[in-house]
This record gives sequence, structure tokens and C-alpha cells, in this order.
Amino acid sequence: MKNPLLNWIEFPVLLAGIVIAGGLWGFEELMEVARATTPHAFDTEILLAFREAGQPDNPIGPAWLEGAMRDITSLGSSSVLALITAAVIVYLLLLRRWGTALLIFVAVAGGQVLSSLLKVGVDRPRPELVSHLVNETSLSFPSGHAMLSAVTYLTLGSLASRFLHGRVTKTYVLGLAVLTTVLVGVSRVYLGVHWPSDVLAGWCAGFAWAMLCWLAARFLQRRKVVTDDE
Repeated sequence: MKNPLLNWIEFPVLLAGIVIAGGLWGFEELMEVARATTPHAFDTEILLAFREAGQPDNPIGPAWLEGAMRDITSLGSSSVLALITAAVIVYLLLLRRWGTALLIFVAVAGGQVLSSLLKVGVDRPRPELVSHLVNETSLSFPSGHAMLSAVTYLTLGSLASRFLHGRVTKTYVLGLAVLTTVLVGVSRVYLGVHWPSDVLAGWCAGFAWAMLCWLAARFLQRRKVVTDDE
């Protein structure tokens, strides 16, 4: 007779565990960078690389790129993510998939709370090395846009992949979720409102939280604690 625990520990589970461990380790390392009294050379060099040489107020690239980056960064804003999450939850409730709707709510809402607590705990101000191309008033570390886009899009991407057929299609959906998360993070550095380490920390925390929620959902569904039966 096979051990149920061994049946549960499969490659996706092991991969998720690696992502969680790597995310926590990376976040801890980046937190030391954020708490330093002076900006790390890594942060300043990358931030200045997105500006014209000697012109910290002028971003690189054509004029339309700045507008495009503002549009992309909005994909990680709290209002847009809340709207997308609410739309998905309402859709699932209409289908009477109560368990999945609850898991998505807990994952996204929990990520928002965690992001706010981490910002207060580190208390890092926004970079003043370059001009801000959008207005921001909250603390800098970790990037809430990077973290919450990782949590939301990865959670929704993993959910969608469960109902799709074929490895290529599943890979495309998950790849699109990762790409959107990456673009949102890059836009924050381009717009000058985050240090690169803020964004990396947001990705680390967001990926780790999303994978932790995925593992919890998998465990509860395997144990029949949460089901989507009508």
C-alpha cells in the first residue's frame, strides 16, 4: 500500500517548495540591501541605466515608451488587481465553485496584507536618485506592484491551467502570467518609483506566497476539505 504522503509529493510540489525556499532566501538577502544606510551600487547603476546619461529626469527610449510603461504599471495597481480578482470570484460564485472562489480571495487578500506589513517593517523611502514619472506616496520596499501582480496573476494562471488541455496551452497561460508580472516590475524601475532591489524583493515574496497558497489549495482539495462540487 502506497504512502498517501508520498503520492502527494510530486514534481510540481517539489518545484513549488523550491520556489518558496528560494523566494524566502532572496527576500532576506534583499532586505539587508534595503536596510543599508546608503544605496547599493547594484540599485543605483540599474536605476540610472533607465535614464539618459547625465539627465536623471529623462528616461531612455522614444516618447511613446514612457506612456506604455505607465499603462503596463497599471496592470499591477491595487485597483486593477482588485477588479480582476473580483470579476473572477463572482464568475466562480455563479458557477457555484465556492471553494475555488474562497481560495483566490484568501491568496490575493492575504498577499495585500502581507505586502503592507512588509513595507512598514522595512520602512524604506522611495528613491530620490531620479525623477518619479508617476506619483507614489507609500513606502518603497518591497514593490507592492511587483509582489501583488505575482500573487494575482500566478494564482489565476495556475487556476486557469487546471481547466485547460495540453501541456503547451498550460505552459502558455502560466508563461503569460509570469511575463505580465515581469513587465510590471520593470515598469516600476523605469518610472523611477522603486529601486531594483524593491522589485526583486516583491517578486521573491509574491512568487513564494503564490506557491504557498497553491500548495495549501492542493492539500485541502486532496483531503476533500475544500471541494467545488455543486
